Amino acid sequence: MSFTDVVFPLTPRRRLIGLSFGGMRSARRGTGSDVAGSRVYRPGDDIDTIDWAASARLSAARGTDEFIVRERFAEEAPRVVIIADRRPEMSLFPSWLPWLSKPDAGRTAALMIANSTVAARGYSGYLDFGDGGDEAYWRPPRSQHDDWRTETPRPFGAPQDTIARSFQHLFDLRPSLLPGTFVFVISDFVVEPDEDLWLRAVERRWDVVPVVIQDPTWERSFPDVSGTMLPVVEPQTGRTRFLRLTSAEVRERREHNESRWARLQRTFALFDLDPIAITTSDPVQILEHFTTWSEQRLYWRGR
Repeated sequence: MSFTDVVFPLTPRRRLIGLSFGGMRSARRGTGSDVAGSRVYRPGDDIDTIDWAASARLSAARGTDEFIVRERFAEEAPRVVIIADRRPEMSLFPSWLPWLSKPDAGRTAALMIANSTVAARGYSGYLDFGDGGDEAYWRPPRSQHDDWRTETPRPFGAPQDTIARSFQHLFDLRPSLLPGTFVFVISDFVVEPDEDLWLRAVERRWDVVPVVIQDPTWERSFPDVSGTMLPVVEPQTGRTRFLRLTSAEVRERREHNESRWARLQRTFALFDLDPIAITTSDPVQILEHFTTWSEQRLYWRGR
């Protein structure tokens, strides 16, 4: 079994209103395992819903035959959409180099999300602009038989505004995605989306989850490498060239990267988003990031 076969709990910010017969707690009453409350029996109620112990206590207290039924939350099938950033920069680096391999981390994250959706008896969709044109590669979350996971890996030819294009594609869908739909956005967010995109997605009550794949050393900050020759890979061509930076240039890059990371965190906090920060391509650690995200959501929802 590969680590991408391991799943984590898909924890929504709020109870779902979606497809029936899934594995997640709903806002609706129906058939499920989680108790929503109790009420007095009404003609037509299923006899299996009667709480006999509570009925006996109420009957003894009132001296009459009283029946109490237990209502449960229905179980819903979650809908999940994965937006994948397939810009050329997301193709760096090969797994044999000592830096974060974004293609490996992105694919592992996408497969874990999709497998976790299947485990919750839900439906996962996939969206990218990796072909480089105006046409989206779109697999809607409508069937477990139309499985994008088995298809050929997608190219890294997306334009720089690929996240904006992806959100616009979802905004234009008719019918639109249901409220409560998970929208996982896998990107390094080096190209920062306009805040209006997050606002429009939140207004539709989608459960938007940024999955941030950034190297903590070279993209969140920048080490003091002044005076040394650095190998630099050009994303468009894959060619390697060498670059020497001065102390001032190193300081400028560090300040730029750190301010961008702080700005990104403020944006997520502004729209009450729960990002998942991935700094490695190791499947074990990626699974830990997703599991921690799920546990934190359970904690905050229970408060």
